[in-house]
Amino acid sequence: MDTLFNKLGGQQGIEQIVDEFYKRVLADNTLNHYFAHTDIEKQRHQQAAFFSDIFDGPKQYSGRSMETTHKGMNLQQQHFDAIAKHLSEAVAVRGVSQEDANAVLARVGSLKDAILNK
Repeated sequence: MDTLFNKLGGQQGIEQIVDEFYKRVLADNTLNHYFAHTDIEKQRHQQAAFFSDIFDGPKQYSGRSMETTHKGMNLQQQHFDAIAKHLSEAVAVRGVSQEDANAVLARVGSLKDAILNK
């Protein structure tokens, strides 16, 4: 089965997307303060595991729910939009097709209410 995980390049592709994603997020002054006290290496590992799960790869994520992880952060729509933009750009750098990039954003978009605690 050609899963989204495989179309993104498997584990290596996911890790490259995550690296590119955090490079962009940490350079964004509207977002980087949320990561000021975060172990970025641990965060990258967790993010890659989470993406593997939601993109139909191996079930690796054993972290907290999106609701719990983002509780009390007061994230707003503009933060979610900025994250989506950086993820879209990180996927594009990998040369992923527009169809697969759209699928990535749709999967992440389906988690918006949980992330924004709505």
